[in-house]
Amino acid sequence: MRWTPGGVLPNVPLNTHLTRVPIQPIHMKKLALAALAALCAAPCVQAQSAEATRWERQAQNITIIRDDWGIAHVYGKTDADAVFGMIYAQAEDDFNRVEANYLTSLGRRAEAEGESRIYDDLRAKMYVNPDSMRAMYARSPEWLKTLMVAWADGLNFYLAKHLAVKPRVITRFEPWMALSFSEGSIGIDIESISIPRLRAFYGKDVPAAKELEEPRNEDLEPRGSNGIAIAPSNTVNGNSLLLINPHTSFYFRSELQMVSEEGLNVYGAATWGQFFIYQGFSDKAGWMHTSSGVDNIDEFAETITSKAGRLYYKYGNEDRPVIASTVVVPYKTQSGMATKEFTVYRTHRGPVVREADGKWITVALMDIPVQALMQSYGRTKSRNIAEFRKILDTHSNSSNNTLFADNSGNVAYFHANYIPKRDPRFDWTKPVDGGDPATAYSGVLSVDESPNVINPASGWVYNSNNWPWTSAGPSSPNKANFPAYVESGSENPRGLHAIRLLKDRKDFTRDGLLTAAFDSYQPAFEELIPALVKAWDDADAANPLKAKLAEQITLLRAWDFRWGATSVPTSLAVFWGDELFRVVGREAAGRARQAADAGMSPGPTDEQRLRTLASASDKLTADFGTWQTPWGDINRFQRVKNEIVATFNDTLPSIPVMFTSARWGSLASFGARQYPNTRKWYGTSGNSFVAVVEFGKDSVRARAVTAGGESGNPVSRHFNDQASRYATGDFRTVYYYRSQLAGHTEREYHPGQ
Repeated sequence: MRWTPGGVLPNVPLNTHLTRVPIQPIHMKKLALAALAALCAAPCVQAQSAEATRWERQAQNITIIRDDWGIAHVYGKTDADAVFGMIYAQAEDDFNRVEANYLTSLGRRAEAEGESRIYDDLRAKMYVNPDSMRAMYARSPEWLKTLMVAWADGLNFYLAKHLAVKPRVITRFEPWMALSFSEGSIGIDIESISIPRLRAFYGKDVPAAKELEEPRNEDLEPRGSNGIAIAPSNTVNGNSLLLINPHTSFYFRSELQMVSEEGLNVYGAATWGQFFIYQGFSDKAGWMHTSSGVDNIDEFAETITSKAGRLYYKYGNEDRPVIASTVVVPYKTQSGMATKEFTVYRTHRGPVVREADGKWITVALMDIPVQALMQSYGRTKSRNIAEFRKILDTHSNSSNNTLFADNSGNVAYFHANYIPKRDPRFDWTKPVDGGDPATAYSGVLSVDESPNVINPASGWVYNSNNWPWTSAGPSSPNKANFPAYVESGSENPRGLHAIRLLKDRKDFTRDGLLTAAFDSYQPAFEELIPALVKAWDDADAANPLKAKLAEQITLLRAWDFRWGATSVPTSLAVFWGDELFRVVGREAAGRARQAADAGMSPGPTDEQRLRTLASASDKLTADFGTWQTPWGDINRFQRVKNEIVATFNDTLPSIPVMFTSARWGSLASFGARQYPNTRKWYGTSGNSFVAVVEFGKDSVRARAVTAGGESGNPVSRHFNDQASRYATGDFRTVYYYRSQLAGHTEREYHPGQ
């Protein structure tokens, strides 16, 4: 129920007990009904009034200062005050995105978007049951419950003060709901469960075969982030440095600061709707998450039998009963709300999500929301590496690696924080036999058993979603010392790029690290382009592609593999690379023919290389009038409307972006493409909130930029005021200390004013 200043009459409960009463004259009946309504309404109004008074009282303990970029600096007496204020500020900036994240996490998208989201909601509801979540909330530590209450109060107070805001579904937030979204990654673990395969198992409509194909494991946007920490030994000022460079979909997080008199003072990016800074720093320490290649989500092939009308699954010598439960998914229709009911099955491993080769496939993944929320908030208050390391003992950050730096000179790379111990005889990248007790987990790897790096001799650590075996150069962990399942990935072009930038350098400054983060070199083309040039050199003179591509090859032969807004070879190389990947696949495209061996499929043929360059040239000419089009004329940033699923228009204003996608090895990433109604390419992912931080002994200094701007309101001047800075890597100064806000304050107020 939503509070309004005048109160709201409650709905009559469905189980209200009615008794027979004598027929009365109309006017008497009206009086009786009015009296009954007053009796029913009074407790509700009183409760709402008390709640509103409590909200108003707490708001007076909180000050929000908006700086001249619209960024909220929230000051409270307690941590709970800071949580109340920061979530209120998030709702001010973009309530739609706050609610959207909880529609996803709670499994309620179909209530807003209709039947097409039923199976998305079914997947979420396999893990989020309101009754179970309420029980978890009740068992949570008191300090965490206090924060969850403050979170719900801040959102409900916002709605009470902004009656013109109409939530699509969630009109009231409850504290337990915070547990449904306790980890702020761009991709959460349950997204590994295929929606088409789930629909094939639980639905009557079987998806097309193409929908059921497993996606290729390609390092494309938004699967990319960079984190770098540099020790004092490698810096000019003798201070630790940290690069925070997540690659996400744009506008995925809010930039803000949280401060309390209980020791909280953290700045960074918070995923919309969450009450903790996900990527950020205090004056003592900072951290950056990158998506991990750890193999910690497992599938089990279960043998199912039926006896006397009940289903059982094999486990060793036992026949264990399959657990069945009913899940109801409400969804919106043109005539109102409807529901679809499912019987969902699970074993002790987890829910059944698909069928393969006559076996039911269950999924085991991390599902400990209380611990996850404790870690997510707890690390924001860590002041040094020892405190940060202790927080990792919750083992509740399943999908991320972490780069860390503090003002005592410590730097570290921490590998994924939830890794079940498993029998290494099994191939855990495929479904294993669920009936074999040897496939049972035996706890989790301790922090010390994981491939971490702390204070390496190299003086730096980094990660770019690649493996950890190069994370600190010669000081990196040895792959042979760890089970295969700790990492399923490989090296990538960004990793090769980072090593070149970091190796043997002792002269880093904060601005020097920023320059490195925008280094324009693209290592992927270092292999691709010479093979293309050689293919042209080796081509027969009579081949018509020899003459057609002569100018292009001359340009690419002389190219230094660096992007730039005025660069024509960047345009040609990116269009060609995309076309080559489309024709032969990413893995094959990057494999030189002469390097192939008996165990590998051959790379593209010379003819394929040349034909795809011709196709790329033709497409550039068709779209832009000439293949000699500068990259900045193609690669554009545009923000006109606040859409979660963005649309673009070539006739509306946009600005050039100089950097390319991370797939080519650029650390700065702009994941752009053409849309059905556009010729220009528009970005939707890549660099989002980016910061460089220097930890001095007694102060912290930082610079940052956010894609577009802080506000989600298109009429706000902060909707797009950082766009030009974003596109050129021109970072602004972060106002971490309250004294820095002098002369840079746009507004100062209490929530609700």
